[in-house]
Amino acid sequence: MQTIELLAPAKNKESGVEAILHGADAVYIGAPKFGARAAAGNSLEDIAQLIEFAHIYDAKVYIALNTLIKDDELQEITDLIHSLYAINADALIIQDMGILELDIPPIALHASTQTDNRTLAKVAFLESVGFDQIVLARELSLQQIKHIAQNSSSKIEVFVHGSLCVSYSGQCYISEALHGRSANRGECAQLCRLPYDLLDANKKIIAKDKHLLSLKDLNLSDHLEELIDAGVYSFKIEGRLKDTAYVKNITAYYRQKIDAIIAKNNNLKRSSSGISTYTFEPKPEKTFQRSTTSYFFHKPTESVFSVLTPKSTGEYIGTIIDIQKDFFVVDTTISIANGDGFCYISTKQLLEGFRVNKAIGNRIYPSEMLQMPIGTKIYRNADFAFSKLLHAKSANRKIAISISIQETNEGYLIEFCDENMNKACREIHIDNNKAQKDQQPNIEQQLSKLGNTPFYCKHISIIFTDNKFIPSSVLTQIKQTLSQELLLHRQVRYKPTRIVKTNSASLFPEKELSYTGNVSNNLAHKFYTKHGVIKIDKAFELEKRLPNPVLMFCKACIKDSIGFCPKKNATPFPYKEPLFLKYKEQEFLLSFNCSTCEMTIVQEKI
Repeated sequence: MQTIELLAPAKNKESGVEAILHGADAVYIGAPKFGARAAAGNSLEDIAQLIEFAHIYDAKVYIALNTLIKDDELQEITDLIHSLYAINADALIIQDMGILELDIPPIALHASTQTDNRTLAKVAFLESVGFDQIVLARELSLQQIKHIAQNSSSKIEVFVHGSLCVSYSGQCYISEALHGRSANRGECAQLCRLPYDLLDANKKIIAKDKHLLSLKDLNLSDHLEELIDAGVYSFKIEGRLKDTAYVKNITAYYRQKIDAIIAKNNNLKRSSSGISTYTFEPKPEKTFQRSTTSYFFHKPTESVFSVLTPKSTGEYIGTIIDIQKDFFVVDTTISIANGDGFCYISTKQLLEGFRVNKAIGNRIYPSEMLQMPIGTKIYRNADFAFSKLLHAKSANRKIAISISIQETNEGYLIEFCDENMNKACREIHIDNNKAQKDQQPNIEQQLSKLGNTPFYCKHISIIFTDNKFIPSSVLTQIKQTLSQELLLHRQVRYKPTRIVKTNSASLFPEKELSYTGNVSNNLAHKFYTKHGVIKIDKAFELEKRLPNPVLMFCKACIKDSIGFCPKKNATPFPYKEPLFLKYKEQEFLLSFNCSTCEMTIVQEKI
């Protein structure tokens, strides 16, 4: 049977708890330090509380330690890993191979997307040195994912939703080069979201003040069955910097999608326990969302870039069909509320926004009238009613149990058995008093009301020879006792995956590593040397004063986005190459390798 994991992000403990309640099989969260989102660190105490909560539902907690480590930090991260092991963390998500040379406990290791996992050879190597789960690069096609998943025994993890980096993960150095803020150290300055000019070799402006490196958001929700058939284990939602409302909405959306697939296939099962119910209908466009793309999952049929804005545009509402002095009319059937936030692309090709002061049907009275011609497309990026639902309690997650009660010689035997076959039972010694009328409905009602416990009664069996009377106070007390015992059984029974490090002699797929190998400490150097690499350069962060270094390695191509991919368009390119990106006084050279469909961005001058 194939197991499916829905993996959700957690900025903090609160988001992690909500991710679990809204259906996540696992969450990933940053430790106090060494996570690829430096702004999303968490205390060990908070992580321990999240782990204890998650394990009730057999859900896992993965800890992101996916930055490069410096030599003087090796002891600190060793101590941190021991602490995380002690609080029963399920796995570490790592980038730095020096961690494999540390004296650490047998905790499961996951290869971060920052390790740039694009080939079967790379995945096979990581598997051979002890990685239990491997995150593939977002740029891979379905065929590439399938080839890797079906030829490896490690669990394969794939991003299915969220923000996209224009560079291959772990291969972006522009933030470090310009601002000393390394993406590989969790401090990305988000330079890919800035506006740039595109110039040709004669400095002719091809595009001005456009977000030429800003990608749309990934959404593979229509391709989940294809990924399951390909052999993917873990379906990952991006967003450790996103707010809790986003986590609730997107987790619930993918939970429902995956559950619908599992329901029609007896060979599939989810990796955790319990069923989530919601007070809202999950819709991705109602929380943070740029326009979306399936990226390179299949050949893109439209641009993967969001050049007009890097911001969330949200839900498409409709087009303006009439404009009056203090209101306008939108061609829509969507319900609009006072206080909603709307946005649109202005005639100057800029994202503008406003609040709805009053809405009467599709007649919108904005807080102030703006220059919006008829035909303007209107989007809602702040849904007041939806936001209100998500800021309240919006989900419950309950584990199914069966309850049985039967007579014994000295009273009654009551048993609680959950969906994972954990059991708690007690015999109560009271007189078998006969009742004048049928007490079964009352007994069922008393035992099945499980209140604030993580359980719900799916089935109850009452085996009496005739009508019996049991005081409600006795039933309530035994119900509370057995619920607590069953919860304790679940917590004691749960055992995180533990994997002892291997002494593999496997050879790394490459013999030489440039700065893109991200070797930032002596133990990482030792690791690669042990696995056959004969030339190892230092990480860019340690030795970045290189002549005209490549700062980004990209699958997404600007030339394609402006309609001049030579594989798609035979029209001669009307501009003189090479092309350049310009931001303020900084220029970057664009280089195109059309045989591999890749683009690099080179630092031209500082």
